[in-house]
Amino acid sequence: MAVLTPREGPDTRRPDPRRTATDGSELGPAEPTRRILLVSRDDHLDSLLARRRVAAHLGDLRPVHNATGRPLPVPDVALVCDDEAATNRLLESGVPVVHLSSGHEGTTGTTAMTGTIGTTAASGTTAADGAAGRALHRVHRPGWLPDPATASTDPRPNGVRPTGLLAPARSARKRERAGTLLLLSAWDVPDAEADTFITGTLPTLVREALRRTGRCDVVGDTRLTPIHAALAGLAGRPEVRVSRAVDVDVDALHAGAEVFLAAPTLGALALAQARRAPLVFLPALGDTQRDLAARVRHLVPVPPADDPEDDAMWVPPARNATALWSVLDPDLDDLRGAQRVARTLRQLSLAPL
Repeated sequence: MAVLTPREGPDTRRPDPRRTATDGSELGPAEPTRRILLVSRDDHLDSLLARRRVAAHLGDLRPVHNATGRPLPVPDVALVCDDEAATNRLLESGVPVVHLSSGHEGTTGTTAMTGTIGTTAASGTTAADGAAGRALHRVHRPGWLPDPATASTDPRPNGVRPTGLLAPARSARKRERAGTLLLLSAWDVPDAEADTFITGTLPTLVREALRRTGRCDVVGDTRLTPIHAALAGLAGRPEVRVSRAVDVDVDALHAGAEVFLAAPTLGALALAQARRAPLVFLPALGDTQRDLAARVRHLVPVPPADDPEDDAMWVPPARNATALWSVLDPDLDDLRGAQRVARTLRQLSLAPL
């Protein structure tokens, strides 16, 4: 976690000529007053990407690191992506919180606000009862994707609001692209399913990606140790890079990749839709991924990575082709989910509830 403080007014790296002592000497810039705490589950791909994409719209931020070991300054507002315990602690400390449920919720109707502070969306409550009920609850969901909790695209009656698509800050891809980005998520996936995919399907996909595109970036949110082990015969090659999502810029890697194979997650879906780029779904792992993949394919013909030897999987359409996403009604405002959450944070920092 890091406290991020927006710079306001003049550049704080330069002296502020309006702040002077009585003898006319400069006192230097005034300290920023509004502090924003950003929290995510960094072993959860959707959570990590949501935090980063909202942060990109909070202005010119200056991180305050806890290098001294002293307690961090109390933030004026916090964005918490999915971490219920952090939301509870902050609210009990009197910090206003926007709680963002970043991933697909599946068919259970839960809002990712479970355990000590949560209830289900179907219960008709707000984010939670008690202290956590003071959080503003936002749910990452594209406007075209029906809400599992209501079976429609309408807002929920309990104050939980959809954000629209949390798109990357840069909507363009590089002109010259090469290689494959293989984006994995094993968050909340049963061990047996994850192990079968990592030891069986993954090496086959990576080998085919090398043969077809010459390079492969494998990025995952968790289970990096078994991934490295499964790719032991390949990971030593310079054309193969295995990275943890928190350690790399996923959005930048996507901008430079020609082929995009991704686990069915909202973060990956947002990347492809916002950039009108080709997308192939990896085999869905766990009930949540399977539910999202089915809902998306009901509306958008995202091809599955069922057969690594299928030529269509590795030959993207022409550079300007947007056929995959043309079936959706064009609504540019729906791509501004990250900006919308950032605006809420700024408003809340000025006028806490």
